Amino acid sequence: MSDNKIIGKGTWIDKLAFELLEREKNLGRKTDLLRVESGLGASGIPHIGSLGDAVRAYGVKLALENQGYKSELIAYSDDLDGLRKIPEGFPDSLEEQLAKPVSLIPDPYGCHESYGMHMSSILLDGLDKVGIEYNFRRAVDTYKQGLLKDQIHVILQNSTKIGDKISELVGQEKYQKYLPYFPVCANCNRLYTAEATEYVSNERKVKYRCHDTEIGSKIIKGCGHEGEADITKDLGKLAWKVEFAARWAAFDIRFEAYGKDIMDSVKVNDWVADEVLEFPHPHHVKYEMFLDKGGKKISKSLGNVVTAQKWLEFGSPKSILLLLYKRITGARELGFEDIPSLMNEYNELENIYFGKIRLDNKAKTVKSKGLYEYVNLLNPPKQPSTHVNYQLVIELAKIFKENRTERVVRKLEDYGVIKKHEPEIEKLINLAGNFADEFDQQEKIQMDLDDSSKKALKILVEVLNTEEEPEDIQNTIYQIAKSNEVQPKDFFKILYQIILGTSRGPKIGPFISDIGRKKVAQTLSEYV
Repeated sequence: MSDNKIIGKGTWIDKLAFELLEREKNLGRKTDLLRVESGLGASGIPHIGSLGDAVRAYGVKLALENQGYKSELIAYSDDLDGLRKIPEGFPDSLEEQLAKPVSLIPDPYGCHESYGMHMSSILLDGLDKVGIEYNFRRAVDTYKQGLLKDQIHVILQNSTKIGDKISELVGQEKYQKYLPYFPVCANCNRLYTAEATEYVSNERKVKYRCHDTEIGSKIIKGCGHEGEADITKDLGKLAWKVEFAARWAAFDIRFEAYGKDIMDSVKVNDWVADEVLEFPHPHHVKYEMFLDKGGKKISKSLGNVVTAQKWLEFGSPKSILLLLYKRITGARELGFEDIPSLMNEYNELENIYFGKIRLDNKAKTVKSKGLYEYVNLLNPPKQPSTHVNYQLVIELAKIFKENRTERVVRKLEDYGVIKKHEPEIEKLINLAGNFADEFDQQEKIQMDLDDSSKKALKILVEVLNTEEEPEDIQNTIYQIAKSNEVQPKDFFKILYQIILGTSRGPKIGPFISDIGRKKVAQTLSEYV
């Protein structure tokens, strides 16, 4: 395949689907149903990154369907995982539940059957809100119904070989001593404390002893119970280093993306799938984790969580899909302050899609149109919507707190930005209003200004800061630009970029009066 050949809709998603299909052809496997999978963590508060795993897998499902294949997304909740630490803001009473499978821990808020289901439901709600369709499966049911029992049996029969390979591949020696399977202790219901030492193959049972174990630098007390667990019907789970492989083989999974943080697990699981279970591992893509604005990994237990639910108070479902479908590589800092630019970027993509903006690069045009289609889950609207700059609506929402919707609509009509009151505009005012009420500060725009532009800005800041209201702000700006050898149209553009993050907007003089000249002066002074 040559680099300049456009595949599908020209995005990374199409390229992944193409690679997957090529690999399946080479393997000679049946392609009548191509299943993609996303693992949903159920032990902490699901954030945008957790949602991203499923959203991206769904993108690949759409691309496969677009290329004429049948596909489905399995959203698998890891709700047999043991609770390792208490997430920020959750009751301390969970302390006594540490190391127990999250599906056996009561929901501290009393609204779901278990702690695990409480967490899963937040993630599923996020997927529903952005329009992702999935086939939901739970670890607790998968193990209880014995869906992995054949894979568990083969893995435990080969445990010595696997333990040595884990040590060789990733340097972890634990599984040379214990089996890669954790029964749930029949006495205390804990998972990681019950370590299995022997597999009685003909009875399909593991022998275990429940003893103290260290989880995330905390010692969890074992109860000392010694017992046997039947892998076909007693509750237990495979270790992460082998569980994906068992799932892939049992569910016939052909694609799964993974985060950089579980690279070692995927490396081992690929080997187990290929060499032990004789099931060619699925096609993968590795993505970087989202970081918060301080550069820390966004984490379920750290409390720096950007959830889909909170995001949707300020931004549209499309802004989340754009964030996740834009690209997959590279770590990105992420915060709610990214919402205004994503909202505006969606409008720009829509303009490219409908031919209102023309790009000079054909591949970029195809890719932008393709991205727009994926953000609309390959069901794009027949005509464009009315576009209003999101930052403009935020600025207006800051001025009008009472009767906000009708007053902002009236202003937008005065500015000539909209022709009539539409339900979509009302939704936008509601989102931007929430944003204005919650956050003070807009992101500082990175700008490269020459000395004459800086000088003109400095003079404008002084004029806007005077006690008396300047007579005609529009004309004043025009004169300041001319007398400092800056083209007035370029100066207007600089002002729009600083105030609205875009190159055009309503008539600048009246707009500055509306949002408050001293407030604008303060914003502009940061660029002088």
